[in-house]
Amino acid sequence: MRFFGRAIAAGALTLHAFFLPTTAQAQGTPVTLAGLAFSGDAASLDQRFPYSRAYEKGLEQAGDRAYARIQANIAATPPRHLTIAPGMIEELKGRDQAIVTSLVVNSETVSVEHFGSLRKLFVLIRAQALFFDFKTMTVVRSYPLSFAYIDVFDREPTKAEVLARVQAVYEGAANKPGIFVRYANVLADATLPSQVPRLLKVSKVSLDPSVMASLPPYLKSEPGMAETWAADIVSEAISTRAGVPLIPYSQGYAVGNVFAMRVSDGTVFTLKLPEPDYTIAVDLTGIKKVKFGSVAAGDSFVYGTYATMKIEQPLMGTAYLHTALKNGETKVVPATQTYVDDFPAYYDSWNGLFTRLATAVATKDMGWVKAAAAAPDIEAQILKTNLLMSQCK
Repeated sequence: MRFFGRAIAAGALTLHAFFLPTTAQAQGTPVTLAGLAFSGDAASLDQRFPYSRAYEKGLEQAGDRAYARIQANIAATPPRHLTIAPGMIEELKGRDQAIVTSLVVNSETVSVEHFGSLRKLFVLIRAQALFFDFKTMTVVRSYPLSFAYIDVFDREPTKAEVLARVQAVYEGAANKPGIFVRYANVLADATLPSQVPRLLKVSKVSLDPSVMASLPPYLKSEPGMAETWAADIVSEAISTRAGVPLIPYSQGYAVGNVFAMRVSDGTVFTLKLPEPDYTIAVDLTGIKKVKFGSVAAGDSFVYGTYATMKIEQPLMGTAYLHTALKNGETKVVPATQTYVDDFPAYYDSWNGLFTRLATAVATKDMGWVKAAAAAPDIEAQILKTNLLMSQCK
């Protein structure tokens, strides 16, 4: 018997973007739709995306295609600044410039955690609305998007039940838009820039052993997953709160500043990524759980998180922001609750830390950051970082 299911938006419709000078004028820019794609080595797609690939193949067997689903959602929400047209990629050869967009799936996370007799199923698909110049094979712009789904069972979920939840992530669940709709919504407002701003990227991430120990198994199942998770939190906070595009953090399948992807029709592309002008180094240095209240109904805890962040211009060695930071979020645990999963509370604390820092940079409101930052000159650092961010828009 299934107990309940709920869908949650992870970084929903977060817009990160990066730019290259090869782009045409934004208004009415013609863009060719390549459809669904998967990042990384083409030979290992079925191992890295087993459920997404099974879902894609199931559509084809039913006489449907992911491409058609994507087209239908774009038609329902037409882009305001782009002209999206279907077409064969081969037809673009020989043109001076041809911009292609694709819904690129970056990662598929499916995990089942045990809490007493319960089983918590977690499904997360991370993707991006990717634009690239077909002639130069260079990435022009990227809008990451993601969607997560959680369900709880009193037994081990079957493969068919897991696949149904993966389908819900792509098609939507609990009145929340799925990956296909999110991609169409991104295209609806996307623009292709005519000028080249400075580029910003989370380039280095490290996690203290205590932080690693607090993470759920799915974030430690492969090398680099925990670092990518942390980089995503930082990037999404800066993008949404400060309105600044970032070059996506890359590990594993983006080596040597190249990005590999395979489109559903079998075409394989190896694209170039630009170098950042400014880099962000993040170190998650510790966590702390403190009980601060207890009543008959339950107990209250503060979940504290600690980090160090540095933003600099690597070629000049100029640091704009360099400080230790701390943040705390409260969680009430009912007395009737038979198990406590601490990770969601720690996640809220991490997300709150970087979101509040980004908000301080964007608004120059020093209220939170003066109490949370260790650097004595944090106000001057925030003002310098605000100026830097304005050059990256």
